[in-house]
Amino acid sequence: MRRRARLIAAALAVAVLATAGCDRTGDPATGGDTRDGRVSGTITVFAAASLTESFTRIARDFEAANPGVTVTLNLAGSSALANQITQGAPADVFASAAPKNMATVTEAGDADGTPFVFARNQLVIAVPAGNPRGVTGLADLARPGVKVALCADQVPCGAAARTALTAAGVALTPVTLEQDVKGALAKVKLGEVDAALVYRTDARVARTDVTGVEFPESARAINDYPIVALTNAPNRAGARAFVAYVRSTPAQAVLAEAGFQAAR
Repeated sequence: MRRRARLIAAALAVAVLATAGCDRTGDPATGGDTRDGRVSGTITVFAAASLTESFTRIARDFEAANPGVTVTLNLAGSSALANQITQGAPADVFASAAPKNMATVTEAGDADGTPFVFARNQLVIAVPAGNPRGVTGLADLARPGVKVALCADQVPCGAAARTALTAAGVALTPVTLEQDVKGALAKVKLGEVDAALVYRTDARVARTDVTGVEFPESARAINDYPIVALTNAPNRAGARAFVAYVRSTPAQAVLAEAGFQAAR
């Protein structure tokens, strides 16, 4: 009888240990918290195209600080990304180039908490290196024969461009409307247009091919960049950890180096 009791007790102990070994809030496929507070798995970040270079570096730094984590970036125009999220695309984090597109997500109930602004950005006039047309301000873009690329109005860089042009009292008809700032910048780099209104950060990245011309009206159209973890995030713990990292000193230093302004 005593031997049987000892065998039952041993079996119960094994069962408890097995249960404890499986007690994780994260799933091996999607990731999440482990018992020691680490994050794991894949974190899918939907981010504005203008964050391409900065978030690529931030993602790699985050992975280095969290072994076993993979950050996957989906980079596009903020309006397109917001629509994808509200239509059910699997994503953990959304970083928008404007509050308007973030509002699309929050009003649909897809934000896990309140978004916060982590950076700001400002427009410049991107022209081919050497500025062959001698562009010095927005008024020069309306000169006959000057071909201009803008972002589409629903895209943050397009909305900011329209605000700046209105502030300057300049009316112009672009030869192309692009779906994100990288598309507008590419038109200048390829020589298809004489100028484009893009973010200062994008012109800086492409400085070997283009020159960024500052103009005063850009101060009337500064874009705030909000970020938030998403309600239906497959990796909720990872999403929250990545959002917190974007606020950290190392990530903010990466953004500042790229030319982003600090959030107020």
